Amino acid sequence: MTTDPGPPGRGSASSAHRAPVPPAKEIEPPERDMSGSDLRAGERDSGHRTHRPWAARRLPAMLVASVILVAAVAALVDVLAVRAGRPAAAWRRHLADELATRSVDDVWMLTGAAVAAAIGVWLIVLALTPGHRHWLPLRSPAGCPRLRASLDRDGAARLLRDAAMRVPGVGAAHVRVRRHRIRARADVRFRDPRQVKDDLTAVLDEERGRLTLARPPRIVVRVRRRAD
Repeated sequence: MTTDPGPPGRGSASSAHRAPVPPAKEIEPPERDMSGSDLRAGERDSGHRTHRPWAARRLPAMLVASVILVAAVAALVDVLAVRAGRPAAAWRRHLADELATRSVDDVWMLTGAAVAAAIGVWLIVLALTPGHRHWLPLRSPAGCPRLRASLDRDGAARLLRDAAMRVPGVGAAHVRVRRHRIRARADVRFRDPRQVKDDLTAVLDEERGRLTLARPPRIVVRVRRRAD
């Protein structure tokens, strides 16, 4: 019968052959403000591409559902009335006569077909496009591909305009943010307009990097001399 060994002493053989345990390294929490290069590297490593969020399309869906509901209820009520022994509604008799007597090349038939085709194409485009064109998607941080965020284009324009107003020599600035381009116009009160333009481009580029946009728009800067 063997006995359980007690806790090894400081100079025992078992402790001599035991591998030294490295000191545990305390893991620091991730920074909340990540630089643009770190976000780009994390996005490449994760293989995730941030897309624009999909719109719910509530208004088009409500309109289409309302039209279909009204037409279906009207047809159902008329069919039930006919089954009950009453004559068909005048609108249904008129519609059936028009469809039976008019030729295919009639103007009204072609117009109705064109309207129906346009509505169908519109619905297909709404179904295949994400919408939310007024929102700019932000890059997802590394390790969190499901984290989605977007920035309003007007909010981005205000942030860029505030950054532009901090440039020495800029008296007034107007910034418009689009999906692929940022247009900035500035009035120069003093200094050389070319130097102001270079400084303004650099400041806007830095501020654009802080926004961490998934697809940073191209910056176009225009300055003009404005005397008081």
